[in-house]
Amino acid sequence: MSRPTGKAGDPPAKQLLHLVFGGELRSLDNHEFRNLQKLDIVGVYPSYASAYAAWKAKAQQTVDNAMVRYFIVHLHRLLDPNSDTRARQG
Repeated sequence: MSRPTGKAGDPPAKQLLHLVFGGELRSLDNHEFRNLQKLDIVGVYPSYASAYAAWKAKAQQTVDNAMVRYFIVHLHRLLDPNSDTRARQG
């Protein structure tokens, strides 16, 4: 399986996994969900840009319900906490 690459001749890009999920909050003052069984797991994405597009689409679908929030979790930071990907992302 080949890894994604940038411009011709560039080294393969590192896979930076992101999780998009959301649900209804108990209150607007914290990030505690009303019902964990009803969390909406949107998906896992290979880049922040693709995760952001999915997050934005879900957030726009639920704009009429102020209690519903969606989040992006940087899974790559949890999987490899010693790496500093922020410097490479620009």
